[in-house]
Amino acid sequence: MADVRVSDDASAPRVWVLLGEGAGGNAQMCALAEALGWPFETLQLRYNRLNHVPSALLGPSVRTVDRERSDPLTPPWPDLVIAASRRSAPVARWIKAQSGGHTRLVHLLHAQAPLHHFDLIVTLPQFRLPDAPNVLHNTLPLNVLDQARLERAAQRWRPRLADLPRPWIAVLVGGDSSSYRLDPATARKLAQQAVDVAERHSGSLLVTTSKRTRADAAQALWQAIRGPSYRYAWQADDADNPYPAFLALADRFIVTADSASLPAEACATGRPVELFDWQPRAQPTGWARGAQTALAQRIGRGLIYWGAVKPRRDFAAFHRGLVERGLVGSDSPRGRVPDDMGRTVARIRALMQTAVSPSAGDRRSRNDSPCSNHSS
Repeated sequence: MADVRVSDDASAPRVWVLLGEGAGGNAQMCALAEALGWPFETLQLRYNRLNHVPSALLGPSVRTVDRERSDPLTPPWPDLVIAASRRSAPVARWIKAQSGGHTRLVHLLHAQAPLHHFDLIVTLPQFRLPDAPNVLHNTLPLNVLDQARLERAAQRWRPRLADLPRPWIAVLVGGDSSSYRLDPATARKLAQQAVDVAERHSGSLLVTTSKRTRADAAQALWQAIRGPSYRYAWQADDADNPYPAFLALADRFIVTADSASLPAEACATGRPVELFDWQPRAQPTGWARGAQTALAQRIGRGLIYWGAVKPRRDFAAFHRGLVERGLVGSDSPRGRVPDDMGRTVARIRALMQTAVSPSAGDRRSRNDSPCSNHSS
């Protein structure tokens, strides 16, 4: 069922947030919607088998939507749609078509569709989108730490960790992804790096795995950890998960390099962050790495712009951005965390200056936050 955030500002634009099945994208969309400060409605979309058809071929379409399991897409149409990634791109374009072109489209991460169909694309280095007037390249995901939630978690967990010597070094462990494979051998290398850091600082390790951590990798990690530590094996729907407490309490961090959200949230604390990186499954080659002629590079960028290809994610580019800004490394932080959210909000507000809501008075209300279940 769709959720709605209300506002007393009758002139505010009507905003739809198209939630998908990816927790990371959902969290970023919700954080952005909250930061804009306008009323917004979240609509949960689920997809059928047609979602595997490339967005560039589908065009504006809802043929990929499982209507029975999704929130209804009905008028009045919004002034602004916030969506993320490939699956929602045809749906967002369909909504704009239904509105007669009135709806503005803000798309996060990538679309795998011609970029000129969107009013603003907010992306990150690993997606390798080309420069364009409607493409905003950020350094970090739009994750926002809920300070109240972190403080509540810190109050619960501080007494449980009190006997461990400081500094506390949080080890935030990801797992398998489209770009990385975290196997037992890699987990043992991670454990050794963490132990070395703890011994160098005479501190303790606060280790947590995640949903993507394989059982055999977690077992190898636990067996290789030495010295004072607290270890948490991820569990679904655990209200007492110590992850937010670790973010609040740790003096420094070691974060696996397989995702963007873990480094982003660690960097947002303003404390030292070290990346644990290892060989990806496969690395971008040819024009994707700029290794061929200028003509080949232009062709490659054109193919990405038109949604004809989906390039392999280049996490090395994402990591370089963190290093260049002084956000990661043994002596980090040497730079300030960029205000990517502020930049993004400013671009959207400028975009919406010409958008007038025809139905701003039609607002439904509810007491809780529509994105409360999608925060990090």
